[in-house]
Amino acid sequence: MVTLRDPERGCAWDREQTFATIAPYTIEEAYEVADAIDHGDMAALKDELGDLLFQVVFHSQMASEAGSFVFDDVAKAIADKMVRRHPHVFGDAEIRDADTQTVAWEATKADERAAKGHDSVLDGVARSLPPMTRALKLQNRAARVGFDWAGPLDVIAKIVEEVDEIKHEINIEAEFDRIEDEMGDVLFACVNLARKLKIDPEGALKRANAKFDRRFRHVERELSAAGRRPEDATLDEMEALWIDAKGIERKGERKE
Repeated sequence: MVTLRDPERGCAWDREQTFATIAPYTIEEAYEVADAIDHGDMAALKDELGDLLFQVVFHSQMASEAGSFVFDDVAKAIADKMVRRHPHVFGDAEIRDADTQTVAWEATKADERAAKGHDSVLDGVARSLPPMTRALKLQNRAARVGFDWAGPLDVIAKIVEEVDEIKHEINIEAEFDRIEDEMGDVLFACVNLARKLKIDPEGALKRANAKFDRRFRHVERELSAAGRRPEDATLDEMEALWIDAKGIERKGERKE
């Protein structure tokens, strides 16, 4: 990385990069690591972890050039943090189980935020996180200080309320900004329901995406076999094929 960034013999593209321009690549590489894990491809995982590590090295080198920190500082900082947050492993603290460890972990993080001068329980939840992930983290933080629904049924009632509100905005032909605002409230409430049910909303949506992809491809295949295209079929015809796809899936589940 030092050579790539060398002013005289380095790569022009690498020399031109900044923290801001590299950040999207860092995020992309993290997603590619997750994709390799999702596919169970260990060879790809090895490669993608290397790509992700390269991103850390890239940022560290730019920081080094600015006189801020070097790669070793990054490694030491995370090592120190892990020791600090695991007193039951590296110290004499007694922690009975994983749930107790989670409480202790969060307490340590809260102390660290306070030491940094943060005055809100929401401080430190990165604004650059995917919106659904950030919603979940914000809700979890608020719940730790008691700002939470009693149970999932209470959240469902809130979802119904939010749906009624967006229906009202649609009926009165409100401005786009109002409808978008209400749509956000519906999605935020849905994330809250997933949280109360101990379901990862990203994982649930991922499953729904895969299900839609699988079933719609069935619709396309069946229409193609009949010499037709989706745009040539009626909605009722496609809906019938969609229901057929669901039936096939249920039969497969029963066999398993």
